[in-house]
Amino acid sequence: MTIAPDLRALRGRRVVLGVAGGIAAYKAVEICRRMVEAGAHVAPVLTQDSLHFVGALTFSALASEPARTSLLARTDSGDDPIPHTRLGQGADLIVVAPATAKLLGKYAGGISDDLLTATLLATRAPVLVAPAMHAEMWEHAAVQDNLTTLRARGVHVVDPVEGRLAGGDLGTGRLAEPADVVAAAATVLARSGDLAGMRVLVTAGGTREAIDPVRYLGNRSSGKMGHAVADAASRRGAAVTLVTTAKLEIDPQVERIAVESAEEMHDAVLERFTDSDVVVMAAAVADFRPKAIAPEKLKKHDGIPELVLEPTPDILRALGERKAHQLLVGFAAETGQVRENAAAKMAAKGVDLMVANDVAAPDAGFEVDTNRVVVLHSTGLVEEPPLSTKIALADLILDRVRAALPSGTGAP
Repeated sequence: MTIAPDLRALRGRRVVLGVAGGIAAYKAVEICRRMVEAGAHVAPVLTQDSLHFVGALTFSALASEPARTSLLARTDSGDDPIPHTRLGQGADLIVVAPATAKLLGKYAGGISDDLLTATLLATRAPVLVAPAMHAEMWEHAAVQDNLTTLRARGVHVVDPVEGRLAGGDLGTGRLAEPADVVAAAATVLARSGDLAGMRVLVTAGGTREAIDPVRYLGNRSSGKMGHAVADAASRRGAAVTLVTTAKLEIDPQVERIAVESAEEMHDAVLERFTDSDVVVMAAAVADFRPKAIAPEKLKKHDGIPELVLEPTPDILRALGERKAHQLLVGFAAETGQVRENAAAKMAAKGVDLMVANDVAAPDAGFEVDTNRVVVLHSTGLVEEPPLSTKIALADLILDRVRAALPSGTGAP
């Protein structure tokens, strides 16, 4: 299953989907399905009024956990005795679709008389409401005042659209299309992540050093690790620039800079380094390149060419020497003595966090979707997390980055 690039902020996030009692409640089924397909963990909360229009069983079948409809759970059946607290504290986002005039009024007034309103009041997570009602209700001053109040408190709103309403009327009040509600949810998550406000620069892929117009010196790096880091940083709210040699799919919100050689990567990274808060050097940069590039393809009948090599620019060392406020993450691809070699590289190049792995291992390193790493901190701490997917490892690395950032930097 392919996840639409603009929905990646939903992946792995816990979303409470509140459904209020309006005819548009049937569209919430599609919203639920789309968020689950995007990788979100969806917990449906249905009001008693909504059950006149949709069934809890439908949402239970499509969502990540059974739908809840009651604030007073039956503890003898093993249900959570305080579901609103669990749901509110555990949510990354609460989406209410449809949000009726009744629901908006209670939420704005701080009235908690069912599970959904109690959950809304028991959360510090961002909230997105998608109103739906008849045009006259939507235009009423009381409804608009309630929306003004909610917006002032930071609640996100997906305004209704013009179209056919219940009873055959036409006007503004129709619930926004499910795809638009889900896209808005992804946008809210992307902007409110724990890296919101941060500028993250990531490198990825193996550089290619030309021998002639056809051949090059290279390595087996696929770029998957660097792309996973860029993807995760964007999903967590950072403004991300990715300097890469790989042609992999990436979140369209990421600024992508395509390069090929170590020299090109060096120039692109140094140009953007000053404006970055975090730099993650996940690329496998060639250490050597041919001193001279043949202007035409080398022919076999001309004999074995003599390749004279010279060092490429040491990008990581250059960043370590220049860094001021930046937090610098390096990668070390090793084939033996992983921890020792990574520690030496870390000390020599002024890195704050070094991620090292044995690329000779069949389940880690180049061209696979998993990685087994050693993470070295400048404080002396050493971590050896278990074998993980590169996506999961990207989030682990960013967790460590977030913890190492000075207080007051980026998102709270």
